Amino acid sequence: MPVPSRLAALAFCLAALAAPASGEPFNARIMASLARIDDPRVSPDGRHVLYALRSVDYAADKASHTLWVMDLKTRAARKLAAPGDASSGRWSPDGKAVYFIASRKGGVAQVYRIPPAGAAAVPVTGGKLDIGSFRLSRDGKLLVVSYAVYPDCPDLACSVARQQAKAANKATGVVYDRLFVRHWDRWADGRRNQLFAIRLNAAGKASAPLPLMRGFDGDCPSQPFGDDGDYAISPDGKSVVFSAKVAGRSEAWSTNFDLFLVPSDGSRPPKNLTAANQAWDAGPLFSPDGKWLAYRAMKRPGFEADRFAVMLREMASGKTREAAPHWDRSADTLAFSPDGRRLYTAADDGGQHRIFAIDAASGKAVAVTGNGHVDGFDAGKDGIYYTRDDLSHPAQLFFQGANGAPVQLTQLNGKMLKTVQFGAAEQFAFKGWNNETVHGYLVKPVDFQSGRKYPVAFLIHGGPQGSMANEFHYRWNPQVYAGAGYAAVMIDFHGSTGYGQAFTDSISRHWGDRPLEDLQKGWAAALAKYPFLDGGRACALGGSYGGTMVAWIAGVWNQPWRCLVDHDGSVDARSMGFSTEELWFEEWENGGTFYDVPQNYERFNPVDHVKAWSKPMLVIQGGKDYRIPLSQGLGTFTALQRRGIPSRFLYYPDENHWVLKPQNSVQWYTEVLGWLDRWTKARK
Repeated sequence: MPVPSRLAALAFCLAALAAPASGEPFNARIMASLARIDDPRVSPDGRHVLYALRSVDYAADKASHTLWVMDLKTRAARKLAAPGDASSGRWSPDGKAVYFIASRKGGVAQVYRIPPAGAAAVPVTGGKLDIGSFRLSRDGKLLVVSYAVYPDCPDLACSVARQQAKAANKATGVVYDRLFVRHWDRWADGRRNQLFAIRLNAAGKASAPLPLMRGFDGDCPSQPFGDDGDYAISPDGKSVVFSAKVAGRSEAWSTNFDLFLVPSDGSRPPKNLTAANQAWDAGPLFSPDGKWLAYRAMKRPGFEADRFAVMLREMASGKTREAAPHWDRSADTLAFSPDGRRLYTAADDGGQHRIFAIDAASGKAVAVTGNGHVDGFDAGKDGIYYTRDDLSHPAQLFFQGANGAPVQLTQLNGKMLKTVQFGAAEQFAFKGWNNETVHGYLVKPVDFQSGRKYPVAFLIHGGPQGSMANEFHYRWNPQVYAGAGYAAVMIDFHGSTGYGQAFTDSISRHWGDRPLEDLQKGWAAALAKYPFLDGGRACALGGSYGGTMVAWIAGVWNQPWRCLVDHDGSVDARSMGFSTEELWFEEWENGGTFYDVPQNYERFNPVDHVKAWSKPMLVIQGGKDYRIPLSQGLGTFTALQRRGIPSRFLYYPDENHWVLKPQNSVQWYTEVLGWLDRWTKARK
């Protein structure tokens, strides 16, 4: 059950204040070196839990991925002997084996099987194409896997031969006749993620892959972030349901993903189950008895941040209903309870990311977890297993029974963090745009002493339909600023998620007024509430939409700031309408295309206010960022230099919209904190 609000706030503050009184302040090098846990999976008998662990070799500038199994009675955990990096660990139906994806050194990614108690892993599949994801049927006799293939190829051998021929061709020109030309951080090469069925005999030997999407013009899993949650196998193993978008010529501006039903023997082509809904349908999941198909659905075509409602479809009749129509939150991954009576999902909720239980009959939604950020989770017979983090703690594995308190199962990074200092964090609220309540967070510097004044890092989140909430973030972590002697202030302005869909909707076509008003009022509220904030030594920083907002306030609200940091933000709304890849985003946020409503693109266009820029700015840009193309960051820096404003340009040719490599991450914080130090060391 959720903790009452006042007690929740008290518990959150006490947890943050429980850090050691002395020791090394938290910093970027520590952050980049932390082990990260995710993807818990409880065994069928409830005795063990399987989870994934990401570990960092900082000197080598790379991460490795391993699978671990914990005995829930003894709490002892052991690493599975997987060949190379291992991911997507899944239990066999009898619990006697773990299936996973790995690749031997220099090889291709395949599905392997290993006993959880020991012994070596054995390959289940083979071939010359990487397996991207998989699902195992309830009886263990069917694998559904995904490959990147050429859709017009009759078999896998054709895709292999075509790829080899392309590699051997000395000509480097590529011809495109429709969008996407590039997406996220990759150029299109004609291949699509497609599903194949593989039969397993009693000895675990695999049959030849059978195509389930032959000729389908689209991807499953979706690109660039899709996984095995994009498809499901029916309990009887006879059918597969997958989520995909028929590409056509509208792929770059359509959000119309549908659910398709296909026999697992490939005897019939996929059948569209959700053709009536022109918006996004995602995340299919069969109930344990196979009578119901749960999934998530948006209602407004073209809007990627619409509320994901939880839907239930009766498979026999095709009748569909919304499971919790009065629950004003957007659902994430779904899981059925073992008895099928409840659906679990995670959702942003008032600055937290909690697990909710939805009663399948009544539609009542109840928060199961308290404060903090829940990521991966799994429903077992005795309760929920999940990973949880917050502003002051990296993720750990937890268990929570039906009526009990959360129990922490892992103690990751304990030695590394034993004497590390974190800043105390708390949530606050104020009246923002339209006199509505807006929430923010403050993280104190680790050396906080009453009566002193501290410089401020004012962090602006991206999205814009996102949240700078109670989360241990690995790219925008306020504790790194706290460790460097700064107070960090963050505002969940109008447009943020977790406060109801109307709150989220309010930013569309209002990028420069409503959220700006919230940021201004939030800054004033923070200064009034926390007298230790030095308003004369503050810098504003943001990435993605946050970077765009930095470029906007550089021209319309630069008075409070000593310096600015713009990471992968856009400076020219008009050129973004021509150059970004997911056109649906720009077109929804501006109410149409750049040629139909040019005045909308100009309404809050930062480039129109460059003449008013005056504050020093650090500009950061990823060379493989196709969401915010290089010309945006380079254009911002060019304008700063041409106007003679102190500025620097940090360019990562090998990073996309995010900075992911460990040493690049540390360099990022070094440059950012150096920039803040340069302009905030002394009051002027």
